[in-house]
Amino acid sequence: MGPGPSNPYPQVIEAFNRPVLGHLDPEFISLLDETNERLREVWQTSNALTFPISATGSAGMETSFVNFVTPGDDVVIGVNGVFGDRMCEVATRAGATITRVEADWGCTIDPQRLLDAHPNPSMIAVVHAETSTGVRNDIAELGANKGDALLLVDCVTSLAGIPVLIDEWNVDIAYSGTQKCLGVPPGLSPLTVSHRAMERLVQTPQSWYLDLNMIKDYVTGDGARAYHHTAPISMLYALHAGLGVVLSEGLEQTWSRHQSCGHELHSRLPQLGFELWAQDGYRLPELTTVSIPDGLDDVEGRRLLLERYGIEIGGGLGPVAGKVWRIGCMGHTARMRNVTLLLGALEELTSELL
Repeated sequence: MGPGPSNPYPQVIEAFNRPVLGHLDPEFISLLDETNERLREVWQTSNALTFPISATGSAGMETSFVNFVTPGDDVVIGVNGVFGDRMCEVATRAGATITRVEADWGCTIDPQRLLDAHPNPSMIAVVHAETSTGVRNDIAELGANKGDALLLVDCVTSLAGIPVLIDEWNVDIAYSGTQKCLGVPPGLSPLTVSHRAMERLVQTPQSWYLDLNMIKDYVTGDGARAYHHTAPISMLYALHAGLGVVLSEGLEQTWSRHQSCGHELHSRLPQLGFELWAQDGYRLPELTTVSIPDGLDDVEGRRLLLERYGIEIGGGLGPVAGKVWRIGCMGHTARMRNVTLLLGALEELTSELL
């Protein structure tokens, strides 16, 4: 959903106007260290290797597989949407033997099914908040019962929107994106890796650019940092600022703000003819999925919302393309005024077209 008439995150905008320092400049290294510490707080972890990958969330996914999976490794992956399926694709390219645990789109995955799928996998991987369906998958039970397996979690749409408790849940590897609930433009993928996972780090990953053996000496080094690649300076300024906004508000307050907006949408949308699509009890507050009412054209409806009201929402993906809308209310857009604007726009639109 579009950001509305004003942006509550001026700090992020101002960050892009800062003079660009060199990526080995001591002042920038200090900012990078502070950014990583802020990420630890948002991730709720003490993991030393916690930093933003210099690319979008999909690169975080690939980093997580190529650095910890070798050919022939048995990997259990939960699939109930586009991004679980994408995990399978990336892990397959890394040479893993995949065991897919599937649930219908719009439904959560029972953690016990993932735990029972293989007697001794090297990794269990699942999407916490499935962006294609608006469904949450539970993580805590996996972490408590995973045995020797590494637990990998996609938190692209969950980080800073709903509770993500890396250490408490015993998560080994997790990645996210900047453009969702952190309220920062796309371009970086926050990553956190446990000490336990680092003990299984592949010595020569398939990707040079995403090789954590080399990157870690730049992001966690003492004194002189090993040069790996040129960091995207301005994006790191923006992430530093965005994390500062989240932490100034307070994590619990940020989660509560997203929850309040999601609750209002979940309560009001059915009154306008938009039935909630995701499984009850597992609906994301930051990403609401609804069935499109009969008689309302998917493309035309979203076009009118954008052109008349400045509101952009996502269409359905995969098997629900043209049938479901995905309404993002996250980051700085998760404000009740934006919810009110959307509901008013939908009321006008449906009264005209239905």
